[in-house]
This record gives sequence, C-alpha cells and structure tokens, in this order.
Amino acid sequence: MQQNLQNKKGLVQGVFDKVYNKYDLMNDFMSLGTHRIWKKNLINMMNPSLQSNLIDVACGTGDIGKLFLDNTKKNLAITCVDPNKSMIAKGKEKLNKYDNIKWIIASAERLPILENSFDFYTISFGLRNTKNISKALSEAYRVLKPGGRFLCLEFSKIQNSKLNFLYENYSKLIPLIGNIIVGEKEPYEYLVKSIENFVNQDELIFLMEKNNFKKCSFRNLSGGLVSIHSGWKI
Repeated sequence: MQQNLQNKKGLVQGVFDKVYNKYDLMNDFMSLGTHRIWKKNLINMMNPSLQSNLIDVACGTGDIGKLFLDNTKKNLAITCVDPNKSMIAKGKEKLNKYDNIKWIIASAERLPILENSFDFYTISFGLRNTKNISKALSEAYRVLKPGGRFLCLEFSKIQNSKLNFLYENYSKLIPLIGNIIVGEKEPYEYLVKSIENFVNQDELIFLMEKNNFKKCSFRNLSGGLVSIHSGWKI
C-alpha cells in the first residue's frame, strides 16, 4: 500500500534531518511525556525472555532498544534500524554505554537482514513514515523467525468523539510548539498530516493478515490515540 505523502521525494528524510537533534525533547513536549508510557506498554506486551532477540525498525534514537535491554538485563545483542543517519548518530551518542546494539542505516521496506533472524520485530511511530506499508510488513515477516512476533506502536484513530475533538484542536498547536522548541514548524505540519492520513486499526489488521501474519490483534491506548498491533509468524 503506497502512501502518497511519504512518497514525495526527500520529504520524510528532510523532516528528520531537521528535527533529529531535539527529537526526544519534542516527543516529551508533544505527548506530555506519555510516549514513554506507551513504549513501556509495548515492552510489557512483548514480555521478552532472556533468550530472545530484537530488531527495532525506524528506531529513532533507540528508546525501544534501551527498554528491551533494560528488561532483559542487557545480555542480548539487538539491532536498531533507521533510514536517517543523523538519527542513528544521535542514538549511538545517547546509548553509548550499551555495547551490544548493532546500528544499521536502512529503510523498513528493504532490510539488509537474513530471513528468519529475530524473535521480535518492533516499529514504534515509524510505519506511518514508510513509503509502502505492505512492503514494510512483508520485510517484517521475512526477518522474523517462525514463531516470531511483530509489534507496531503507532498513532491511530481515537474512538471517543470528545477526546477526538480535544486532539484535533491540540494538533493545530503542534507545529507552533515545534517552531518554538526546534525552530521548525514544517516537520510537525507533516506529522499532523501523516497521522490524519494513516490507516485505522482494522485496516492495519487487514494489511498484516494480507502479509501472512496470524493471530493479529490490537490494543488501544489513550482512547485510540495510539494503538499497539500484534501479529505472529507461524
């Protein structure tokens, strides 16, 4: 499934080139720190064992990888992937005490990874930024081991009309906040549009099943503002 906005030449890359240096700070401001709770929910839902391994795609500065390692006593080698080299550099700087992270610059649609390699595949607020959702899901399926689990944390569709009204009004402020914090409003105008245009919870389930995932389900957080989708390679 092609995403028209993300296929504009250089758009997504340019967005993250502008915001990488204050990416974590802006995430805290925009979500009032709630993104950290959502990510912990993802790890809790995963419940990784000490023997499992992880590939985190569209990793940003490595939040999911850090949580995974902290929850598995840092024994495991994990792989963090992002298409933006500046974001990867920021992640390496932030997590320089973790010597068991392999960092790779690549897109979700084309992973330089052998098939059947990982127990878990996570993508957190990144599937929305891919040029082709189906290709990203197909790659996720390919690199997972049989019995492996796909987990996607992403903005979704709010189920409550009053909460949706509040979010729609708040979202108009996001570019203004970005201009104050980062000195750029255009990346956050893109953010709002990308959330509006992204598929809903059931549509993502359909795409996952179309790409061979089984036992697909989702869990809404914050009234559906975000959701965690889960699927298995069987």
